[in-house]
Amino acid sequence: MRMPGTGSYLLKLRDNAAPIVTVALCALAIALHSTLIDRAASAALVAGMALYFIRRDKSRAPTRQATREGLVRALDRINRRGKGQRVAAAVLLEIDQFRRIEEDFDHAAVAALIALVEERICGIVRHGDVVMHLEGALFGLALDTVRRTDLGAMIQLCTRLQQAVASPLAPEGGQIAITASVGFSLSSRIDGDGATLLQAATAALSEAQRSGPAGVRSFSDAMRQRIASRSTLAEEVSFAIDRGEIVAHFQPQISARSGAITGFEALARWHHPRRGLIPPAEFIPALTQSGQMCKLGQTMLAQALSALKEWDRAGLVVPHVAVNFSSAELRDPRLVDRVMFELDRHELMTERLVIEVLETVVAERTDDAVIRNLAQLSRLGCSLDLDDFGTGHASITNIRRFSITRIKIDRSFVSRIDQDSEQQKMLSAILTMAERLGLETLAEGVETEAERIMLAKLGCGHLQGYAIARPMAAAETIDW
Repeated sequence: MRMPGTGSYLLKLRDNAAPIVTVALCALAIALHSTLIDRAASAALVAGMALYFIRRDKSRAPTRQATREGLVRALDRINRRGKGQRVAAAVLLEIDQFRRIEEDFDHAAVAALIALVEERICGIVRHGDVVMHLEGALFGLALDTVRRTDLGAMIQLCTRLQQAVASPLAPEGGQIAITASVGFSLSSRIDGDGATLLQAATAALSEAQRSGPAGVRSFSDAMRQRIASRSTLAEEVSFAIDRGEIVAHFQPQISARSGAITGFEALARWHHPRRGLIPPAEFIPALTQSGQMCKLGQTMLAQALSALKEWDRAGLVVPHVAVNFSSAELRDPRLVDRVMFELDRHELMTERLVIEVLETVVAERTDDAVIRNLAQLSRLGCSLDLDDFGTGHASITNIRRFSITRIKIDRSFVSRIDQDSEQQKMLSAILTMAERLGLETLAEGVETEAERIMLAKLGCGHLQGYAIARPMAAAETIDW
């Protein structure tokens, strides 16, 4: 093919040519050409080759070695060509829960999956738009849109991309159903070059993933302010634990039949000196990123056991207290020793402590350290709650392997249970399964008296939620 801006030609390899051959031939072409023409012409050749490998017909197999720098160059090119009459859009799409897919399928199947997803994305965009597989499960798009393109039109396009990707895929004879999160930015809403657009799209993708699987977010000034606020919190939260600002609040759990207290769950709350009470959804990600979840876990465990000891001194009948353990804590080889040290220090039996484990951890975790820690804690007498049951696809085998004693049914199964007959059938099936497996049940997120009554009628063992009480400071639980 004739290279743009030069009088030379470049051999166009077949679609199935090995990448290393492509790279070698490109290097050879540059070397030979550099010996024949001046430096300016050589630079033009290199630029033309970059254009050839970045901007492809959507029917061609995408380049596998594409980089973010290539995407930035494409966005800059669209901006220059548009001159205010067109809008450049940076789009990032990432397959949700990709790590789990990598664990469940071999390398060949995962590679085939990536190729199929890329092909479907290319089938949605127009000729001349740039599609790049950046890394792992992440794809980048540089779109050349018309000036009238607005937020609504871009959201529709992103939804079409998600729908195309979400259709069942069948690489290597197996079938995989996936979802994808999307973040995008528009040059009409952001002043800056291609790098700025891509950075904004990256922030938008992070926001989309924070909202859950299959999210779509557009970068905006409001998002910029939220990110700045979180950045400030991330710096402050590093010292908040040491200053005693992050403390345990306790939400009661009751028997669905008698209404008696069956326990409390310890929940982290940050008493910020200027912003007041900050919920965990805002500061837990910062602690996770800074590697301080184990430190938070130690604080919550100590405060939970101290509260349990105080309830005993006050003559209150509280059978146990539940503490959430993060994935990082569950992998810690010192976890069991720390738990036993705290129980001994507070002179409490192991049966008084319930350890809550997210269903996603049980469903996805194959780490021997996690299995070993949970098994040992169970043997020592601690109870294990499977939190957010129904959201993580945990198998019955995993439930038995991790010695789970109670499942906490996610709020999504509880909401409007008094009004939705199909919801009632689904919950009844869960309760029947739990009974057959010898597991206790607790419905979380109970917010109305009608839900509470229906859950008791269906046979749920324990209840927790705003309909019973909101999380409260330890001192407030005495008078509750």
